Amino acid sequence: MPGTAPHSLRQRTLPALLLGGDTLCVFAGLLAGYGLRYHTPLGAVFIDVPNARLGDYLPLLLLGTAFLVGAFAHLNLYDERLLLRRYQAMNIILKGTAFWFVAYLGVSLVLKFEPPISRLFVVFACLATLALLYLWRSAFYAVASSPALRERIQQRAAVLGWTAEAHELAAEISEHPAHPFRLLGVIEVASAGQSAPPTPPTLPRLGAVDELPELLARHGIDVLIVARLDMPRGELARLVEVCERAYVELKIIPSVFQVFVSGLRLQTVGRVPLLGIDDLALAKLFNRALKRALDLVGASVGLLLSAPVVAVLAAGIRRESPGGPVFFRQTRIGANHRPFTLYKLRSMTPDAAAQDDEAVSTGTGDARLLRLGAFMRRWNLDELPQFWNVLCGDMSLIGPRPERPHHVARLSAAIPHYLPRHLVKPGMTGWAQVNGLRGGSAIEQRIQHDIYYIENWSLWLDLQILLLTLVRWKNPAV
Repeated sequence: MPGTAPHSLRQRTLPALLLGGDTLCVFAGLLAGYGLRYHTPLGAVFIDVPNARLGDYLPLLLLGTAFLVGAFAHLNLYDERLLLRRYQAMNIILKGTAFWFVAYLGVSLVLKFEPPISRLFVVFACLATLALLYLWRSAFYAVASSPALRERIQQRAAVLGWTAEAHELAAEISEHPAHPFRLLGVIEVASAGQSAPPTPPTLPRLGAVDELPELLARHGIDVLIVARLDMPRGELARLVEVCERAYVELKIIPSVFQVFVSGLRLQTVGRVPLLGIDDLALAKLFNRALKRALDLVGASVGLLLSAPVVAVLAAGIRRESPGGPVFFRQTRIGANHRPFTLYKLRSMTPDAAAQDDEAVSTGTGDARLLRLGAFMRRWNLDELPQFWNVLCGDMSLIGPRPERPHHVARLSAAIPHYLPRHLVKPGMTGWAQVNGLRGGSAIEQRIQHDIYYIENWSLWLDLQILLLTLVRWKNPAV
């Protein structure tokens, strides 16, 4: 059948090549860690365990290699959909290596290996392994992303019917050459009286749905993406049968779901399949406890470290504007639509709140801003008291920024899918903020980033956002 060779390359040859290359890099990295620990001056800095011969350490190197490569496999690093996704794969490698680092050290403390595992060896091995994997993977992706090989790796896809969602899918694929799909064209479906966006000129019309068996064979299609579901039940059943006979994957764009689509899961009740949104990661008790633990630690450290800064800024506010309070309080909407009191350092004149229209946010260059207030807003220092909000449980370190009640009511009526951002606690910083989307940016873009964060939450993502916040602390809009 058409496409057998590309299938073998994509499903077996290249994943096996990556697995073999990763295994060699991991073993070489652990071997380099042994050499750095025991045969260079670096290892003489800390004498945590006695010197060990390579022959004695070899079983530990093999065990560590198997453990780390097994962690990569468990995290689906060798999935064919990641063959062209360099950054997603490197993210998995970082996660797996971090887990291996902690677990390997933990095992060495619980189990008494002979010879003992040197902690310095684990550090050196971890760094060397990451460096070697990065170099090997960079070389692989440089070759795999060449046009000739990329076309053999990508799955040949066609869209059945044309809708707004299909248009969005085509735009996404065209913008990202490393996408696992290569879109060949559109198979037309008779219109049911609905308007559809025009097919892009770069996307040819392959034919009509009546010719589906011939079209699948002629173009060697691997995946058929159904965008139009307003067809008779018998016609949809025929599509499934035709794809089964041609060994073509059938995928459906679930246009009824416009939010949290990455959480869609299929479950069965008896023999009846149900497609719906599964529990979000942050709805699970363990994940909520994990995130709350991070909030408590982070807020405690934040309050302790920021106390001298807050004291200096408070003195500056008193000096420049003695007639008002140091702290500013305002009602915001939190998780589950509950209002709470948000705390900030006051950055405006004392009568600013009385002059303010609740429907309007403070603009850039507002005359009511204190000189110190403009400085604080530029560096987001006015938000340091929100560590107290985090400690009290009204906010989280990471999450969508909280809005005032009036804004929530207005935006929820004007913008689709605005309210789901209140399923989680608001944050001091978030995915939108570290991507440059602050007060002056389009609210729709900020909402998209907030929804992405809620859908894809993980402790790893929270840690990434915290690190990015430290290097992107300045507010460019002020």
